[in-house]
Amino acid sequence: MSTITAAKERPILFSASMVRATLDGSKTQTRRVIKHQRDMEFDINDPTYGPYWLSYATEADGEDAKVRCPFGKPGERLWVRETFCIESSKEVTYEPPFDDGRPIRHHNDEHWGPWWQQPHYRATDPTPELEVGTGDPGVKWRPSIFMPRWASRIDLEITAVRVERLQSISGPDCWAEGIAHADWDPERYGSVVECYRDLWESINGPGSWDANPWVWVVEFQRVQP
Repeated sequence: MSTITAAKERPILFSASMVRATLDGSKTQTRRVIKHQRDMEFDINDPTYGPYWLSYATEADGEDAKVRCPFGKPGERLWVRETFCIESSKEVTYEPPFDDGRPIRHHNDEHWGPWWQQPHYRATDPTPELEVGTGDPGVKWRPSIFMPRWASRIDLEITAVRVERLQSISGPDCWAEGIAHADWDPERYGSVVECYRDLWESINGPGSWDANPWVWVVEFQRVQP
């Protein structure tokens, strides 16, 4: 009797603009800086490991090192963490506010009885008025790093992984990174790559484009949880 093994999955942080681009289908790639690369030169054509999910590195002192992509390999999955807050019916009984298929977690305990939790997402939802412990309505958005697995609404399957210099990005890959056509002003940018450069520096800081680091290029497709 055969058994079905679930695909390995890992969390990944997405900004609000990255979330929106993934939801509308325009974002199918992400680039992430490779750590500990100062004294390394990557051979993306190594015949043993290749450029896929395990790249080969040669350190300055001549020793060889294997560098594994921390995001996984093709066929494995990523779940997106984004800025969020959680609404709960623990103290007041009412129906969940959303019926759009987003996650909902049900509970039933001795003290509270049946109650539920449902997330709001800052990238796409209006700011809710929730009780945040002060007696006044408000909201306490939580950083993406704290999102629990159950609250994530975006699952991705990795389709390809490679290593390249940041500035090697092509025009088509800039669009695949989720650059919106509305963001590219021909009067301001000579090319879509220049537009992506501004986006990269808005996330990674001034000078991060000129540093031209080695990056993991992770290609993906969205899948239903």
